[in-house]
Amino acid sequence: MSKAKNSPSAQKKIFVLDTSVILYDHNAFSNFQEHDVAIPIQVLEELDNMKSGNETRNAEARSFIRLIDRMSADKIINDWIPLSGSKNARFKVVMDNKSNHLDAEAVFGTSKIDHRILNAALSLKQEFPAAKVVLVSKDICLRLKAKSLDLHAEDYETGKVKNVDELYTGRSTINKIPEQYIADLKENGSAEASDLGLPEDTANLFYILKSGRKSTPAWFDSKTKQLYPVDRKPVFGISPRNHEQAFAVHALLNPDVKLVTIQGKAGTGKTLLALASALEQRKNYRQIFVTRPIVALSNKDLGYLPGDIKSKIDPYMAPIWDNLKFIKDQYQNDPKEQSRIDEFVNTEKIVITPLAYIRGRTLTKIFFIVDEAQNLTPHEVKTIISRAGENTKIIFAGDIYQIDTPYLDAESNGLSYLIENARNHPLYAHITLDKGERSELANLANDLL
Repeated sequence: MSKAKNSPSAQKKIFVLDTSVILYDHNAFSNFQEHDVAIPIQVLEELDNMKSGNETRNAEARSFIRLIDRMSADKIINDWIPLSGSKNARFKVVMDNKSNHLDAEAVFGTSKIDHRILNAALSLKQEFPAAKVVLVSKDICLRLKAKSLDLHAEDYETGKVKNVDELYTGRSTINKIPEQYIADLKENGSAEASDLGLPEDTANLFYILKSGRKSTPAWFDSKTKQLYPVDRKPVFGISPRNHEQAFAVHALLNPDVKLVTIQGKAGTGKTLLALASALEQRKNYRQIFVTRPIVALSNKDLGYLPGDIKSKIDPYMAPIWDNLKFIKDQYQNDPKEQSRIDEFVNTEKIVITPLAYIRGRTLTKIFFIVDEAQNLTPHEVKTIISRAGENTKIIFAGDIYQIDTPYLDAESNGLSYLIENARNHPLYAHITLDKGERSELANLANDLL
């Protein structure tokens, strides 16, 4: 291959992708437009070690390996290969080649593959001085190390939500509502939204209507263009304690809303309301799945922990069992109802299990609750929703500011991505819960510490 064909132009950038980017989005290749993309050989080594297993990262690793195999076919992958679907973009695998450039392993040590990935990027910078070489990584420390070596480094921006502090809350407050409007709303059970000049292109938006010191919760239906009052309806022994919780229950019980997100800090009642609403509607669904992604302890898989599979997963699922016990405690004077809840578990009417254990199952006529959804990537969220069959309802609950995985943050996690992109869809409703209801002591911690 001639040098002209094998060299990037001065106007191009060469993006070097770290393993963390591939595990976040195996199809990241397609998001760099006309620029070239390079994959260090060490990334393929790491992906090879991660391809086995049921976790989403394992599936991402397998998908990327298959993608590389299809794209390279009978070509030599350490030469530039055209990217399918693009006129000018290309990719290649970068081999170990320290040459005469600055040696990252000499600076940071030889104990980490990350330092060999840095060397791969540095070798490209030396080989193609006219092009701008950029290391793309979800790993903040690796980006900082790259910058210390005078190497450009960026986060992977695809799927990130800008201005997350202004993220859609699903509700709005309107002041100075005429008392007669409120009276008509309550008496008739509905009122024209246009009378208040409300936007009619929104879907499933909740309102707090204030008239003097009184506030009335309401819901806007984009189909009828009407406002409807929202009552604090109890669900399976659990009563909403504030307007936001009442909004959440309304969305959870609405049969026309098939996708619900609930965002809020600890103690706001996200999981409890979702689980109680599921039990309230248990006759409408074949099963209730309550699940959460498992974040491995110290980057070790479940197999590292002692005991059988139940003892391995119980510590991760304990908060969900606590919520179920809290619901049972509401029926202390009704042993029959308590035994029914136990029966739901024993007969698998309710299934509480890690998310990885549901991979591949058909979600037909399922009330599907995903707790701690902030620990999912946008691609994981999309995969879950795409598995929904007929008469299935999916709930994602979490706190975007309490993320346990090293390569996600408030802007790049799947929950934020879903909230930002699904808003105004008639099948979707969202509510942000701000007020903690766990205890006054818990509120003190959230507010002051």
